[in-house]
Amino acid sequence: MQKKIKVGIVGAAGYTGGELIRLLIHHPNTEIIFAHSKSNFGKKIYEVHTDLLGDTEMIFSEKLDSTIDVLFLCLGHGESKKFLSGNNISSSIKIIDLSQDFRIKSDENIFNSQFSTFNWTYGLPELNREKIKNSEFNIANPGCFATCIQLALLPLANAGLIKNEVHASATTGSTGAGQSLSETSHFSWRNNNLSTYKNFEHQHLFEINQSIKQLQNSFDQPINFIPHRGNFTRGIFATVYTKCDLNETDAIKLFENYYASHPFVHVSKNNIDLKQVVNTNKCFLFIEKKVNKIIITSIIDNLIKGASGQALQNMNLLFGLEETAGLNLKPSAF
Repeated sequence: MQKKIKVGIVGAAGYTGGELIRLLIHHPNTEIIFAHSKSNFGKKIYEVHTDLLGDTEMIFSEKLDSTIDVLFLCLGHGESKKFLSGNNISSSIKIIDLSQDFRIKSDENIFNSQFSTFNWTYGLPELNREKIKNSEFNIANPGCFATCIQLALLPLANAGLIKNEVHASATTGSTGAGQSLSETSHFSWRNNNLSTYKNFEHQHLFEINQSIKQLQNSFDQPINFIPHRGNFTRGIFATVYTKCDLNETDAIKLFENYYASHPFVHVSKNNIDLKQVVNTNKCFLFIEKKVNKIIITSIIDNLIKGASGQALQNMNLLFGLEETAGLNLKPSAF
């Protein structure tokens, strides 16, 4: 019997922490050693994540345990750097960070804390799977919008075909704003409502550009991104288009070939809708050619493929497990 991977989670009381616990409880190769929460320590996990009633009797921990193999950081942006600066994490422990703190390469992606030095690999498996599998570094998990939009563009970039500006419009569910209440996440504001925010300025644009240039170094066009807040709970629906000389048949073949070895990305022959991927680690793509433009519709669950599921996918790759382990999930498709 294979030895189980010992897991610790910091920031375990939030949405991504709760989804990660749900996935790890049912993962065949993992054992959760602690689920850390400053604000909820001493409470049973199911008192906060009520869907886990009957699944676990674990209690939120205030202390860390150094006997783990992998540490997931489910913290807000900027908080992961603070955590690593204030805690002595052994270099033998792999870190998978779900914040944006280490996604952008600067100083060769090296972070020096007062205790040790941390190196990072960008954890989009469909871009860096071999790097992740063979990595001695820690993993910077991609952002949710970034994941959805990159998966719509990687095959074109890999073929050197993004030669014009890119337009992307994407709508995310309310869980994308995190668990802390804000003016735009209250039910009375969000329900029956729709709005844009951070037009052309969303922070995920940096990592999208970084990944496109990794495949197509000559890319120098703007990515015009309009994010929307949707009046639903979870999921991202993105529409991405750019001028391209490929006909529709060849474009579809290009995408199918690129993702043939990637178990979670699928090209659909029919138009797609968000419920097909909610509660799964899948991304569905639908490709059309209209006049001189390729239009790619891309859909994911922002909490799973856009966060906790992808983090678990990265853990599977890091530890030599089947990439799909613990992630064969059925969508709520009706």
